[in-house]
Amino acid sequence: MAQKPIGVFDSGVGGLSVLRHLQALLPAEQLIYLADQGHVPYGSRSAAEIIQFSQGISQFFLQLNVKLIVVACNTASAALSLLRQQFALPFVGMEPAVKPAAEQTQSGKVGILATSGTFASKRYARLTAQYAQGISVWEDPCVGLVSEIEAGRLDGPEVCYILQQALAPMLAAGVDTIVLGCTHYPFVLPVVKEIVGTAVPIIDPAPAIARQTSVVLRQRNLLADAASVGSVRFITTGKAASFAQQVEQLLGLAEAEVETAVWDGDQLSVAQ
Repeated sequence: MAQKPIGVFDSGVGGLSVLRHLQALLPAEQLIYLADQGHVPYGSRSAAEIIQFSQGISQFFLQLNVKLIVVACNTASAALSLLRQQFALPFVGMEPAVKPAAEQTQSGKVGILATSGTFASKRYARLTAQYAQGISVWEDPCVGLVSEIEAGRLDGPEVCYILQQALAPMLAAGVDTIVLGCTHYPFVLPVVKEIVGTAVPIIDPAPAIARQTSVVLRQRNLLADAASVGSVRFITTGKAASFAQQVEQLLGLAEAEVETAVWDGDQLSVAQ
């Protein structure tokens, strides 16, 4: 059981920001990364669609005999409760870092960059109600940013414009902590830092998700043998050649082998 792989999924390349931390923290683990690029971006889709995609991907991972699923997508993490009820597997999901931001802020003003789907979710509403009492929260969905990152334009003029429009009002209001509430956004961190400067902390939840994955594996006695050599299997529902280039660009790999998976209704399978 412990030598089984871990399934990791996102709408596209964003979850690679989580994958790199999983690889660093858990180098002995076998990982399967699924990018549902046939449906990217998730942020503008309905809750019903997100649930359908997440269920289909989880069923797909079950067929691949995974031992745990990491939902490396803030938008899809809204479906976590349902997934845990439906599948007899442990799940680890993303959580906008509202709690650490509320604990860290000195001004009582926090800025959160996430997708519209995350902001509209019950999960996000519960987090803000629980941890952001007495805290002023500025939100921006950064419309179009995921698409720019998916296209590999990490520091292009459109990315700079979107982030400037989102961050300038926050900074003007006195926000002293910024949360990256979408797994795609760490890939434009240099642009964010250029705009906000060094005095404003930026919280990326990805390292915490890797640590939580390690905790769950240890609690359930599912950690791979430390002597094992880890690996990553990349799968996309989009174009394999394009995703391979994205993986190479974002993870610094010399060459990435990518398989294609296809949707048939709400069922997902590897293309033969």
